[in-house]
Amino acid sequence: MVVFLLVLVVVLALLGAVHWYVWRRLVRDVTAPGGLPRRLGTAAVVVLPLLSLAALVSSRAGAPFPVQQAVAWPGFLWLAVLLYLVLALLVGEAVRPLLRAWTSRRAAEPASVPAAVAAATVPVSPAVPAEPVDVPAPAPAAGDVSRRLFVARAVGGSAAAVALGTVGYGTYGVLRGPRVKRVTVPLAKIPRAAHGYRIAVVSDIHLGPILGRAHTQRIVDTINATQPDLIAVVGDLVDGTVENLGPAAEPLARLRARHGSFFVTGNHEYFSGADAWVDHVRELGLYPLRNARVEIPAGFDLAGVDDVAGESEGHGPDFVRALGDRDRARAAVLLAHQPIVVHDAVRHGVDLQLSGHTHGGQLWPGNLLAELANPTVAGLERYGDTQLYVSRGAGAWGPPVRVGAPSDITIVELASKQA
Repeated sequence: MVVFLLVLVVVLALLGAVHWYVWRRLVRDVTAPGGLPRRLGTAAVVVLPLLSLAALVSSRAGAPFPVQQAVAWPGFLWLAVLLYLVLALLVGEAVRPLLRAWTSRRAAEPASVPAAVAAATVPVSPAVPAEPVDVPAPAPAAGDVSRRLFVARAVGGSAAAVALGTVGYGTYGVLRGPRVKRVTVPLAKIPRAAHGYRIAVVSDIHLGPILGRAHTQRIVDTINATQPDLIAVVGDLVDGTVENLGPAAEPLARLRARHGSFFVTGNHEYFSGADAWVDHVRELGLYPLRNARVEIPAGFDLAGVDDVAGESEGHGPDFVRALGDRDRARAAVLLAHQPIVVHDAVRHGVDLQLSGHTHGGQLWPGNLLAELANPTVAGLERYGDTQLYVSRGAGAWGPPVRVGAPSDITIVELASKQA
């Protein structure tokens, strides 16, 4: 508890410092004291982080769903805007001295004087000695003040434009829906009859206060248009309860694939009532693989394990149950939400693991942090005799924004080496 409180204090102090920096550069430095713009800017820097805090805790606190929806949009979007504002302002700190030097040099350039005036002579009276007087220190020249204000507004305005443009485009990418990505994976044990077998992999849909039924429908339409042989939903379907999000998930009942649709839990299911969601997706026609395995008629085994987040509830991954007694002469495809279990997959002779969880980093430079916690952040890589494919996911957690990590639904096409 003490450690948690210390971490909380550090996080709050850091957020306070970041918001003070943003207020200083975007409000204090560019507005007049006491004016309406400064008062509005100061109010925004106070209210927006409170909305972000409310968006983060409202679901866990059991707030009514309309309240969650009301605070989610401004609260989560502000977190994304804040990230890119700070990054842009930090770049601006390097540009600021160059702008100051340029404006000072422009101000120091002598004004052109007409030739007729320059040639004119004006008689000057002899200097008359005068008594010395005390001269007060000069106030900052009006030109200096105006130049500082110009630099502050240029840097601040550019940073705001970059941040808003980046977040706006990233939001459009999420709301537009995921694009289809195609990957061919050769497997030695796949029979010739399974050559070209297509698995539609979708992860991290993250239905919640922002992404709802329309988002689900876009995903279902996109998957069905590819006419896959099998559909794999590899976790983090929801951020909320069945009571609140059941209607948003209903379009999943219209998923169509020759050999059906399968589901494994992600860590966010365990924040939202995993057992209830497993029951609900079963009612929608998806087959949950909870540390279980099925034989696919095309000639390979499909297994699924619960997410590692379920260990606290006694429902973590159990590779022995899922894979322990199978015929290893058959290829095995494993659905597991988090890439980190790939080493267990290697030990149990899995040929291909399909995962999500990372979002590809979602918000650059988040991919650098994701690389610290995951063996693979996105794409296809090999670990021993096991290949791991990680999808960037079809939705977004927190801010409905993606930068440098576009959402995807992946069609994994299995290739037989016997073909």
